[in-house]
Amino acid sequence: MILTVDIGNTNTVLSVYTKDKKPVFSSRFATDSTMTDDQTAILFKSAADINGVALKVVDGAIISSVVPPLVTACKEAIKKLTGISPLVVGPGIKTGLNIKIDDTSIAGADLVCAAVGALEKYKPPMIIFDLGTATTITAIDKSGAFIGGAIMPGIKISLDALSSRAAQLPHINTELKSDMVIGTNTIDCMKTGIILGNASMIEGMIKRFKRVLGNDTAVIATGGLAETVVKHCEENVIIERDLVSEGALAIYFKNK
Repeated sequence: MILTVDIGNTNTVLSVYTKDKKPVFSSRFATDSTMTDDQTAILFKSAADINGVALKVVDGAIISSVVPPLVTACKEAIKKLTGISPLVVGPGIKTGLNIKIDDTSIAGADLVCAAVGALEKYKPPMIIFDLGTATTITAIDKSGAFIGGAIMPGIKISLDALSSRAAQLPHINTELKSDMVIGTNTIDCMKTGIILGNASMIEGMIKRFKRVLGNDTAVIATGGLAETVVKHCEENVIIERDLVSEGALAIYFKNK
């Protein structure tokens, strides 16, 4: 079995796959950059135990991280649990992805994995939205090259900023009544603004990106908040919840 770890700014996802790339289980934790290797190992082992998986049978592992302080702790945790030194997505690792941006070294591991994962399943060109701490957009051209994208504040960052800067606006969740467009109280107005506003942003950016990439461009969304927003979009968007983990898995096999 192969273990993948996707360390994001908000959440960390631990996944285990069979050698023929079938998912065994996936667990999501809140990312804590202060965690030690022992704490990380305990967390990973608990998740595996709950899902009935013995990590000693893991044959390989790979880490994708946008939180550099956690990479060492995660590597040591995996080594303690499996006896394996995991691969880390970054400079020097084979991805098979042609990255055509100004500085290829700054391409985030999560964006690279998501692009590789998408190219395993879909024909380019494509647009990939990742709705997490930040909302990122990746453009893949007809040749399958990563040509750039866009970055904007994520939904929770936007909500936190709004509530902390406006004394009369409370902290809220992101659950929106499916038929609501015009809010009639403060909380509903905030919800329609943040959810439908982001859905409209996605629709608008799709149209603008397609002017460059072509109207036959596939649109894919991943990230913790993808389902919350995409269901309100009037454009056709495919949700791939585990795209980064699947991309990391594909990269593992490219290097083995």
